[in-house]
Amino acid sequence: MIKKNLSVKKIILYFFLILGAFISIMPFMWLVTTSLKSPGKIFSAPLLIPTNFYFKNYIEAWQSVPFARYILNSMIMSSGIVFFQTLFSAMAGYAFARLKFKFRDVLFIIFLITMMIPEPVKIIPNFLIIKNLGWYDTYRALIVPRAVSVFAIFLFRQFFLSIPTSLEEAARIEGAGLFRIFFQIILPISKPVIVTNILFSFLFSWNDFLWPLIVTDSEKMRTIQVGLSYFQGRYGIRWELLSAATIFAILPSLIVFLIAQKYFIEGISTSGLKE
Repeated sequence: MIKKNLSVKKIILYFFLILGAFISIMPFMWLVTTSLKSPGKIFSAPLLIPTNFYFKNYIEAWQSVPFARYILNSMIMSSGIVFFQTLFSAMAGYAFARLKFKFRDVLFIIFLITMMIPEPVKIIPNFLIIKNLGWYDTYRALIVPRAVSVFAIFLFRQFFLSIPTSLEEAARIEGAGLFRIFFQIILPISKPVIVTNILFSFLFSWNDFLWPLIVTDSEKMRTIQVGLSYFQGRYGIRWELLSAATIFAILPSLIVFLIAQKYFIEGISTSGLKE
């Protein structure tokens, strides 16, 4: 009787899990099928199963705007943000986790408080700084303001707190300095949290729309997300072309997530909330 009740609970659980997964994937299914339909059959039934696969939409969407340039700009921006954010955040996180200096905990709390400031509040001062530095419509404007992340610092700090201090003490006995300990001992065993941060920062920067829209003007500096908005304006709303273009924008982030998902899960589980 107990086993029967457990099996019924599992069936109910699986049912809701499958239902939730289906609801989550529905928009993506609609996007893919719309990109494969001819213009006259987008809203005709059945909505999710195209009768004929119209691959010409992808060719037309790619040739309509300079997608190669948009993707290149997004890759340069995302790669720069990922590199600098990972490096700076790891160093800051290690300092907050291991180094002892005056007002360390107070400073860390202030860092955390800045996460509560809404992003729109920071846009105008950040834009004025970029404008006064002469960085408008450059890669520096896209990368530098996002080179440091408070969330990433918090993530690295929590992970470093879980590492036994005996490793560093043994290295100091052998004569290793602070930077050698950090780069040769701590970072090599921090792969899960590094990959987790890479995934977070890449997805955020790749999908960022507002900041690139504000600090870029010329077509040669547009990122893929900004390019999609201009694409939409150029054709009114041709859903089949917009859907095909959106698939181009989604694929890189999807590939990165599939590659890094193992380390992402491990990094989240090991970062914890240890104090």
